[in-house]
Amino acid sequence: MTPEKAFGKVLREIRQERSLSQEELGFESGYHRTYISLLERGRKSPSLNTVFQLAAALGVSPSEIVKRTEARVSQVRRRDAGERRKMG
Repeated sequence: MTPEKAFGKVLREIRQERSLSQEELGFESGYHRTYISLLERGRKSPSLNTVFQLAAALGVSPSEIVKRTEARVSQVRRRDAGERRKMG
């Protein structure tokens, strides 16, 4: 899983935990709903400033978003490495 896709999954997860629509998150963060959608689908890579703005709008720390993204990427990479060892 790419970091962009992992970030998108985390963003969607946190947004849904807060019961926000993409449009509401867009309004709160200053971004358009379609940009939120592109981020959530892993089609765009957020800038550091974007991570900070989204975090503020979601009421979490930027480091929480990055930590959860890193955990998701690491989890997939460990699983993939384990599957390659089994096959090889």
